[in-house]
Parts: sequence; C-alpha cells; structure tokens
Amino acid sequence: MNPIAALLADAPVVLAPMEDVSDAAFRRVARGLGARLCFTEFIRAEQVIAGAALARRKAALAEDDRPTAIQIYGADPELLMQAAVIAAAARPPFLDLNCGCWLPRVSRNGAGAGWLRDPAAMVAMVRRVVDAVDLPVSVKTRIGFGPESHMPIVDLARRLEDAGAAALTIHCRTAQAGHDGPADWAWARRAREVVDIPVVVNGDVRDAEDVVRALADTGCAGVMIGRAAIQHPWIFAEARARLAGLPPPPPPDDAERIRVFRALLDANVAARGERWGVQVTRRHLPLLGPRLGPALRARLVTATSHAATDAVLALS
Repeated sequence: MNPIAALLADAPVVLAPMEDVSDAAFRRVARGLGARLCFTEFIRAEQVIAGAALARRKAALAEDDRPTAIQIYGADPELLMQAAVIAAAARPPFLDLNCGCWLPRVSRNGAGAGWLRDPAAMVAMVRRVVDAVDLPVSVKTRIGFGPESHMPIVDLARRLEDAGAAALTIHCRTAQAGHDGPADWAWARRAREVVDIPVVVNGDVRDAEDVVRALADTGCAGVMIGRAAIQHPWIFAEARARLAGLPPPPPPDDAERIRVFRALLDANVAARGERWGVQVTRRHLPLLGPRLGPALRARLVTATSHAATDAVLALS
C-alpha cells in the first residue's frame, strides 16, 4: 500500500504547513487536540544545504513529533534535490515539495507556486527529487497560477504521478487568488479521479462539518486544515469525532483556551529563549476566542517576559 495512503487512512485530517505557525510547539498542541499527521513549516532549500540554524530547527523531529512530513521549497531543481537528500536523513515519513505558496516574495522568483508557470519544469523537478531519495515524496500545489481560465491541475496531477509523486495536496484556488474568493473543491475531485495516488483537499475548511463535506464531495483521501487551526486547534478532535459518528467534544471554555495558550508559551520560551518565545506566541492570540482575545490582546502584546505574560493570563 502507498505509505502516504496508509497514513491518511488512519489520519485523514491533516495540519497544514504554515510559515511561522506549524512549528514543533504548535504541532505538539495540535496533536494533543486530535491531529495525527502534521507538516513542518516550509524550509528553504538553500538554508537546508547551508545547515542554517533556522533550517535545522524547522526540520528537527522529536520522537513525540511523528508522523510529521518535512516540507522544502526553492526555485532551483538541483538545490531542491540536494536539500531533499539532507532532509531525508531526519527520517520523516515522507518529504513534501512546496509548489503552492502564492506569496510574491516566494513565487516571483520561481519557488512555491511559481513552478505552476512552467508545469513541465515542475514535473521534471519532482522526478529528480523522487529519484534522489529513498522516502516517498508528495507535492502541495494549487489548481493553477492564473488567470482562472487556465487551471492545469488535472493534467498536472497525472504527470506528477508519472514522475513518482506519492501523493498530492491541492489548495483549490489559483496562486493569483491567494486566499481571496471561495476555494473550489471540485478541482480536487477532478484531479483525484485521474490518479491512483492519494489526493488531499485544502482550502476553506473551517469546521468539522466542512471536513465531512469536503471528503464526501471530493472522494479525497484527506483534508488539510491551515488557517482554521490557528484560531481553533480543537477542530481536529471535533472532526475526528464527526467522522467516527461520535458525539462532539465540548467546546473549549476560557480555562481550556488559556491552558493551550500557556502550553504554547512554555514550549516557545523553552525552544527560542524568553524574549523571542514570548513574541512568537502572540501569533496564537486568536485561539483565546471572541471574549478573551479582545479583552487580553492589549496587555499580552505589551508583555515582554514569560512571567508578565503568565500574569496577564492569571488575571483573566
């Protein structure tokens, strides 16, 4: 059985790779709330090859941080191949190639979704990476670069499978759309219908009902959740219960929200030091919810130490 298909059969609701979000601290929290299969933040190929401290941190996988796929990105196929060989040494269950990041700072130089401007080059790059490593390789991409009249994903899915890709994740918007407008899951279904490898649908999955609907509408092997998990990481437990036909878990109360935020704070300070750890934890303020978030935001963004942050939380 395709090893990624086996993972998805057990864990069809997947935490997306998100820059500055899906680090080890957040993956640990997400796993505690029901996520099983996770992805690292995307890691630049040149930084992997140089052994940069940032790349080493992003690619480090503790024993309790598995299964986690390592995602790399870049515009040069040779460098991506070299980086894949290095990343494979961490023995993730598979490697993932980022061919979907739409941000101009990434895509304008040919990396991320920039590969969609030249599907033939993208397929050739994937084949080189697949041939260079002894792990499965997946590809995360979008339905096309743009305009919307040109969406090559169905034919591209066939060609990526032929190149050796073991799975595809499809964010169902074009690169030019970014996060604007609705994601059209029908494109994931069309791609899934023409390949034998697993396809994961991504985009506009906001709650457990969306997870069920996305799987039913597309027939995909999994659903990837990104932005919704930042605000509500409990979505994984809720989706797993819904898929299993079980009663939903109780919604998080204020005490639970503070517990999770504190867990992120503690982990980030331990991993990055106090000053930077406190700062990066602020990106998770949305998970405090509609009552606590607005009430605590002003004090939390000005708290500069672990103790000061903890004191704000204790007064809530």
